[in-house]
Amino acid sequence: MKISNRVLEMQESPVRKLVPIATRVKKQGKKVYHLNIGQPDIKTPEVFMDAINKYDTSVIKYSFSQGEPILIDAIRNFFKRDGIIFNENNVLITNGGSEAITFSTIAMCDPGDEILIPEPFYTNYNGFTGEVNVNLVPITTLAKDGFHLPKKEDIVKLITPKTKAILFSNPGNPTGTILRRDEMEILAEIAIENDLYIISDEVYRGMAFDGLEALSMGCIEGIDDRLVIIESVSKRYSACGARIGAICSHNEDLIKNILKLCQARLCVATLEQIGAAALYSLPTEYTEGIKNEYQARRDIVFETLSNIDGVVCEKPTGAFYVVVKLPVDDAEKFIIWMLEEFTLDNETIMLSPAEGFYGTEGLGKDEARIAYVLNTEDMKRAMLILEKGLEAYNQK
Repeated sequence: MKISNRVLEMQESPVRKLVPIATRVKKQGKKVYHLNIGQPDIKTPEVFMDAINKYDTSVIKYSFSQGEPILIDAIRNFFKRDGIIFNENNVLITNGGSEAITFSTIAMCDPGDEILIPEPFYTNYNGFTGEVNVNLVPITTLAKDGFHLPKKEDIVKLITPKTKAILFSNPGNPTGTILRRDEMEILAEIAIENDLYIISDEVYRGMAFDGLEALSMGCIEGIDDRLVIIESVSKRYSACGARIGAICSHNEDLIKNILKLCQARLCVATLEQIGAAALYSLPTEYTEGIKNEYQARRDIVFETLSNIDGVVCEKPTGAFYVVVKLPVDDAEKFIIWMLEEFTLDNETIMLSPAEGFYGTEGLGKDEARIAYVLNTEDMKRAMLILEKGLEAYNQK
């Protein structure tokens, strides 16, 4: 039987494709520190389950296709803290930020159209767009520049008649880079001058270190008609499995048409929406505490990497990732070797090969993404294993 070209041409996730190897070695008794996936180990706030347990109903009914009003209002209040005002018709609840990006892509683009994206980028963007036959066009950013955007003219020259939008995450996954306001204003200028949409993935907003602020694109003037903000409870509230995201936009015509897609998939799970609404009610002190915890983990990772010969990386300023250039020819081969052949007291680590986070062929082959999602003691241990592993790998 024939399998569609669409799915055959989709990229396999570099974050998850080595999981079978990790599963096998764990069954053999080896402990693996997972630094390959953005799954926080921080406890999900109790208010999530409390709200679900208190939800008084005898029947779990379909939710509204747009989403539960209590959650929509909670998200509106969340943005209101930053002076960004959405009405009830500006927000659609989705099955995670993933569905939010897929639906936005479908509404903005026809098959064969293009979306500009700074690279390295969250690899699953390839899946969200590729499954609807939309092509990502990379805007190359470099470690030596802290993965900040190139000059405006270098971005503009990538625009073609097929270009329909600019997509980016801020703070960035996998780089941990926070865009400066002037960079955001340049993207806004480009979008206005070339009649493009902007998809601003802000699921890590709030995780900004060293006194920096991750500004929402909603604070940039003049782009309300072309801006979509992607929101999610996954990272900020350590609720990845809840699969609750949102599309937020002042372009009500766009929202009205994306609602058709929401209607076609019926609704998002009712109970998870009730729990998510409670998460958005948490005070800002909660996210401040989370930010401080991740900054402490970041410091451990960066300090260790800075003292390993041949390793090159820039200090990340947000999210909980860092892209690191390793003193190896092929990062994926090194990661597999670490899983299968290396141990330090029967322990090893798992990273993500960074090549899959690039759209430009040949980039990232000697790079890896580290997700510092484990507690500080485990991060210290994992970094020691990495250091010893690199020593052993380059001596074999």
